[in-house]
Amino acid sequence: MSEHLAFALALHDVVAADRTANACWSPYSVASALGLASLAARGETREQLVALLGEDNAAVLLEGVPDDDAVFAVANTLWAAEDLVVEPAFTDGLAKWPGAKVRLAPFAEDPDGSRKLINADVADTTNDLIPELLGPGSIAYDTVATLVNALYLKTAWLGAFSDTAPLPFHAPSGVVDVPTMRREAKFRYAAQDGWQAVSVPAHGGMEALVLLPDGDLDAITPDRLTGLVDALDFRQLELFLPALSVTTSTTLKAALRRLGVEKVFEHDGDLTGLTPDPRVLVDEVVHEAVLKIDEEGLEGAAATAVVFRSLSFEGYVEPLTVRVDRPYLLLVRHAGTGALHFLAQVADPS
Repeated sequence: MSEHLAFALALHDVVAADRTANACWSPYSVASALGLASLAARGETREQLVALLGEDNAAVLLEGVPDDDAVFAVANTLWAAEDLVVEPAFTDGLAKWPGAKVRLAPFAEDPDGSRKLINADVADTTNDLIPELLGPGSIAYDTVATLVNALYLKTAWLGAFSDTAPLPFHAPSGVVDVPTMRREAKFRYAAQDGWQAVSVPAHGGMEALVLLPDGDLDAITPDRLTGLVDALDFRQLELFLPALSVTTSTTLKAALRRLGVEKVFEHDGDLTGLTPDPRVLVDEVVHEAVLKIDEEGLEGAAATAVVFRSLSFEGYVEPLTVRVDRPYLLLVRHAGTGALHFLAQVADPS
């Protein structure tokens, strides 16, 4: 649990570094997809993934599912090109994960059709909360495989809220009125080190743990969060909790690189645990999450896609980076005749 918590907070600090903006993502979904990617990796490529996720990643995820009192669906799918040679050891490892399946996709012949196949499968698992995980252009002719985790969770509170009414919320931009639910009951509560924690229990062995800083929203360390959880004790509370509906779509390649996962994205990475073809690398990791909270309970969905591509189509060429980060000229012209429709001098694009 401590390694999983450390992974979640470390990645959150990168993907949600702007504390003034809403953000929502699923550590469970991302850790599942990356955990499956680690089955495909060997050597240093695998070591970097394990260092981020922790050695106990699979055990935590396989055990950390709601019981039958909650609605829960999960799928872990390998979408493979029809001509991709997949290592039997990988499919054997995949089979141990819930909702495991292998599907074929015509990536080279019909990349956009393959994208739509994957999106339809994700939409089915997530009860249509995530209808389009992969946007246009995210799957290309040189895509050879995509590992996808998708999940859906719906559960009711153990004791519903009521009396929802507009109440002030002190947002970074100023005070705004937001629909806020009220409930008076015994909750598990703790306060220490400038944070308050309230556990709102739900069916299926789930809970919503509200973490409220005394001051500005800032990073919270695994040790501090563990201390808060350990200190939770029942106390009579009058809890005012805003209703919530938030959706976040993001790509994680840059964030994972910042956290030390690099080899999996590079031409010399080792993904021969998936296929004997040494020219395969991860092109991108795509993630989307949806979370809704109301008087009755919570509903959420998340999906993560690890997109693999092959370098065999055109060979690997180290990209040239061009940063347009100083004054420049911009010409809008007719490509055939050279007729200039616009000429702009850009000294300050802000």
